[in-house]
Amino acid sequence: MTTFDDLDLSNQLRNSIEEMGFTHPTPIQEEAFSVVRSGKDVVGIAQTGTGKTFAYMIPILRDLKFSKQSTPRVLVLVPTRELVLQVVSEIEKLATYINVRVLGVYGGTNINTQKQAVAQGQDIIVATPGRLYDLALSNVLKLKSIQKLVIDEVDVMLDLGFRFQLLNIFDLLPKARQNVMFSATMTQDVDELIFDFFRSPQKVSIAVSGTPLDNIAQTSYNVQNFYTKVNLLNHLLKDKETFSKVLVFVSNKRRADLLFNAVEEVYGSETCVIHSNKTQNYRIRSIRQFDEGSNRILVATDVMARGLDLDEISHVINFDTPHFPENYMHRIGRTGRAEHEGKTILFSTEKEQEAKERIENLMDYVIPMIAFPETVEVSKQLTEEERPKEDREISKNRTSQEYIPGPAFHEKKEKNKKTNQGGSYRREIAKKYKKPKTRGDKNYNRRNKKK
Repeated sequence: MTTFDDLDLSNQLRNSIEEMGFTHPTPIQEEAFSVVRSGKDVVGIAQTGTGKTFAYMIPILRDLKFSKQSTPRVLVLVPTRELVLQVVSEIEKLATYINVRVLGVYGGTNINTQKQAVAQGQDIIVATPGRLYDLALSNVLKLKSIQKLVIDEVDVMLDLGFRFQLLNIFDLLPKARQNVMFSATMTQDVDELIFDFFRSPQKVSIAVSGTPLDNIAQTSYNVQNFYTKVNLLNHLLKDKETFSKVLVFVSNKRRADLLFNAVEEVYGSETCVIHSNKTQNYRIRSIRQFDEGSNRILVATDVMARGLDLDEISHVINFDTPHFPENYMHRIGRTGRAEHEGKTILFSTEKEQEAKERIENLMDYVIPMIAFPETVEVSKQLTEEERPKEDREISKNRTSQEYIPGPAFHEKKEKNKKTNQGGSYRREIAKKYKKPKTRGDKNYNRRNKKK
């Protein structure tokens, strides 16, 4: 079995990797090492949780020479702020004994502070596309010295609508550069991006996307509705020893807040939530508290599924069955990382059975089903979207989380049906003389004669 000693590493890199406790490279790290070092364009496809960050950063750091130049030489683009922080942290660990300057930039924070940091001189910039483009347009960040461009989690980036920003960034970069792209899935959008901008890329593919990781035990429950899912989740979370660190995925921000409120009623400060509407400080604090164990339960949306690298998660619970089967793979990849055993549970309603079948078809694996516990109450309470359509229209009991807008136009209230009659004096005169007062206007006859 290959060890890091078998790779042509510098002593500084080898020492930092040893300090982190790694002896064997993962398959993607081993395969990508020489290809990335060759300077060719590279497309890496590997399952989430297999060490893609080290796969591109180890060979890049191996050949990154010391330089005093102020403009960056390596650019790493990632889709989310959380991933920026994670990649910067990984690079700093690898570069413990290497004199290299690394900066992470992302939206939601003061751009002037980031401008000052850029101006001090950096070797590697890790960024989200939006903030990077803002900094480049401000002329503080010069991109003409970029030698290597890395696009990490490119499929998510395209899903989140960053294609236009990526194309703008490509225009600002020098043509003579190495392109390195890593992704967990190969989609048509990704394929088109490679065709348009990569020069005869060498593909490094480890495992088929959709292959369940061997060290993750998967189970599922058939559940009737949202609030029955809440009851089942609360029932499972009672076992604090088994469910010691639980990541719960939901389909959207509204349901994340709805679930968080329901779980917080039972488990209080053990619970936290994270999604893109939360402030950056709130998101960082939630991740830190969950990672350190202050919070046992973290509720998150799919956008966060790739930007979270958290240690020793005992369970990933798919509260909602994801519509796209690839998203299920990314969710469950948050557990069972670094050769640890992982456990995942999938909740599916009758409407979600089709999505569940797509997941099983992608994996070529039937997720074992567990009988619904008799002690868990089946709730009759329905969310707004679960109610029959005719009930939704007459519902008077909407909450802010459940609100679905009604028709844009509605019947006016009686007091608002009045029309402008021109004031009471004019109406009285009209009644008295049976003709408009304006007939006596000295200009009235003059205007009429002209007609």
